[in-house]
Amino acid sequence: MDIAPETEDIADMPARRRWFENRLVLKRVVLALLALVVLPYVLIFLYLLPFIHPVSTLMLRDLVLLRGYDRRWVSLDEISPVLVQSVMMSEDGQYCFHGGVDWAEMRMLVEDTLKGQATRGGSTIPMQTAKNLFLWNSRSFVRKAMELPLAVSTDFVLSKRRLMEIYLNIAEWGPGIYGVEAAAQHHFKVPASKLTRRQASLLAVSLPNPIDRNAGKPGRGLRRLAGVIERRAQGSGDYIKCIYG
Repeated sequence: MDIAPETEDIADMPARRRWFENRLVLKRVVLALLALVVLPYVLIFLYLLPFIHPVSTLMLRDLVLLRGYDRRWVSLDEISPVLVQSVMMSEDGQYCFHGGVDWAEMRMLVEDTLKGQATRGGSTIPMQTAKNLFLWNSRSFVRKAMELPLAVSTDFVLSKRRLMEIYLNIAEWGPGIYGVEAAAQHHFKVPASKLTRRQASLLAVSLPNPIDRNAGKPGRGLRRLAGVIERRAQGSGDYIKCIYG
């Protein structure tokens, strides 16, 4: 009697079981990664609701590390228009005219990078909002590649007013200081609705590096930049019609 085939089948069972188990683990990992990729796009639609107050990944980090943070959500109507004007003129002058990404600026950024020249960030307000809500803070091509479709989707789904409201309420303005209301109270002891043009311009120019740039205690360079933005904000006119038109 020949029993060799049955013996081989029994010997192969542990290997087959391991193969199926590894395949199941791989399938779960792929599904988890897909869920992480899809989740931000689901949340964008959730953020259409005005009573939802999103938090940033930096705020979540501070919670996980038990640091805590100061953030006091305010509606766009409770924020001084001079602050909105100053931020737009400092961070994204074409905010009302692009669809989430300023492709002309992005093209120049890529060309300068390929030439080995020093470059600016090139991020629009929708791009910064998408990064703050869903991604990490360090600069990398992987993050930028994920940021672009998220920015376009965010700009498409949310109104310009709602997007600006979210951005101003999650932006970092110092260690543990998030949102313009907490920033105004921390740096100038006034609510966001009472900010002056100079205070608003100082907050705007501190956004690219809020840890090193202290709006409440500006150095000569920061005051000079604030003066430039203050003048631009005063003549912003058509550039802000999507917010106050």
